[in-house]
Amino acid sequence: PVLAAQFGFLPGTLWILIGATLGGGVHDMIVLFSSIRRRGKTLGQMVKEEIGAGVGALALISVLLIMIMIMAVLALVVVQALAKSPWGVFTIATTIPVALIMGIGLRSGRIGVIWVTAFGLAGLAFGVWGGQFLSHFPVVQSWFMRDEKWLAWALMIYGFAASALPVWLLLTPRDYLSTFLKLGTVAALGVAVIALRPTLLMPSISRFVDGSGPVFAGPVFPFVCITIACGAVSGFHSLIASGTTPKMVERERRIRDVGYGAMVTEMMVALMAMIAACVLEPGEYFAINTKGAPAEVVARITAAGFPVSEAGMQQLATNLGEGTMFGRAGGAPTFAVGMAHMFSRVSANPTALALWYHFAIMFEALFILTTLDAGTRVGRFLLQDLLGNVWRPLGNTRSLWANLLSSSLLVAAWGWFLYQGVLDPLGGINSLWPLFGLANQLLSVIALCLGTTVLIKMGKVRYVFVTVVPLCFMCAVTFSAGYMKIFSPDPKLGFLSGADQLMRAAAAAPGPGTGSLVRQAGVWRFDALVAGAFLALVALILGGCALQWWRLLRGTQPIVLHESEFVRVAAAGTGAG
Repeated sequence: PVLAAQFGFLPGTLWILIGATLGGGVHDMIVLFSSIRRRGKTLGQMVKEEIGAGVGALALISVLLIMIMIMAVLALVVVQALAKSPWGVFTIATTIPVALIMGIGLRSGRIGVIWVTAFGLAGLAFGVWGGQFLSHFPVVQSWFMRDEKWLAWALMIYGFAASALPVWLLLTPRDYLSTFLKLGTVAALGVAVIALRPTLLMPSISRFVDGSGPVFAGPVFPFVCITIACGAVSGFHSLIASGTTPKMVERERRIRDVGYGAMVTEMMVALMAMIAACVLEPGEYFAINTKGAPAEVVARITAAGFPVSEAGMQQLATNLGEGTMFGRAGGAPTFAVGMAHMFSRVSANPTALALWYHFAIMFEALFILTTLDAGTRVGRFLLQDLLGNVWRPLGNTRSLWANLLSSSLLVAAWGWFLYQGVLDPLGGINSLWPLFGLANQLLSVIALCLGTTVLIKMGKVRYVFVTVVPLCFMCAVTFSAGYMKIFSPDPKLGFLSGADQLMRAAAAAPGPGTGSLVRQAGVWRFDALVAGAFLALVALILGGCALQWWRLLRGTQPIVLHESEFVRVAAAGTGAG
């Protein structure tokens, strides 16, 4: 939502409201229902059983490739938020030993949950509060002053460790700790929005709906639907709604609350993110999200009709406890600034803005890192499932060496994309973020295909429109966006035309910078290949599904529904008799 605010607040808000209501909630709920009826099987397993082995294999490959892209972009958001921010790096670094101590304490059985929780919350508070004193210790501050490349490598090491270490040591305590932070912050932000009723300074529709915006290239349709993913329709949710969440749902009547209700909650969070971005002065918003030299950025944004000054941006950075706020692309810093502006209004403390800003950065980073480490672990299982078909020992999840090998391969895959995003002069917003949005929404297409198949096999054809309507819309969004990103003649939008422009620039002015231009051109051509592969895989899956639907509706293929046998169990806390 933060990045999509460059179109104005209205397009993104409409997509969040309509997309989550008619698409995202349906998507999450139908996948959760299907998985519960099949003993918690994953999306790939269900596609294989209900649609066919061939389509299932394509779906498994697609899910793995898409997950790699999602992990890379999530990591990039954290890198962009923490780069050259010693306070932010200190805050996030503090949470790792805190989580490890919590895990060891809980595992030992000698320390109660209440004491462990109190220690964890105190550790979070210390991480935010203590970072402001780094400026008094220049040597210590230099330890935490890290650039994008260093942070990218650090996140790769963290991702490997999180997927290879025992769950109880890092993953569980960090997720447990972040739950308090997530729920509390979201609730507080909601109360702040209602109580303060902040004025939205961003216009309802900006001049950049034509695709000429400084944040990223692309017209409002389809790119507002690609840029805003998790807040409206998110294919990543299908990976969590299958396999993991079904094992936590006690009764089927809770499916609507958990599946649809959780999507409505995320819709509200997305709306609050949009508000946080739009309460900023538009000039500040665009300056924060635009890469380039400060003078160049100021001139460009001001010429577009959104006045901003270098002095004003420097004052903002000083108030936030940062060195600069120019070019802090990725969305996370912008959301943190907007959130800090709202929260700081309840306090007269001059340092409140900086404290709330770094609290918001910690909230976002923990929010993303819990997804990153859990996603990397799930991705490792998917990779081992595929590798096990090549050589059975590689699929053994109890084997230490197989786990380490698969974790290394997976982290290397998303780490490569992450590093290319770091090297991108535009911060990866024009390349990795559209690929992330495209991959995420293509995954939703696969999930909606499964949901449609399940409804047809259950004899609920009259309800098929519930999944077919969002399926058709998401197909239009993803395939049109994918085509534009690959073949658009605008070098700011199309991968291939952008690569050609870089090669022409390298040929016209050979020199020390030629190598980086050629390298970036190669990366953009590879990105075009990746986008094309995503589209081709999903097109094949769509074709296989459509063929089966035709046969099922005509009665030429017998209906075989792979639901588990219904077994009545006693309610929790009651005996069998």
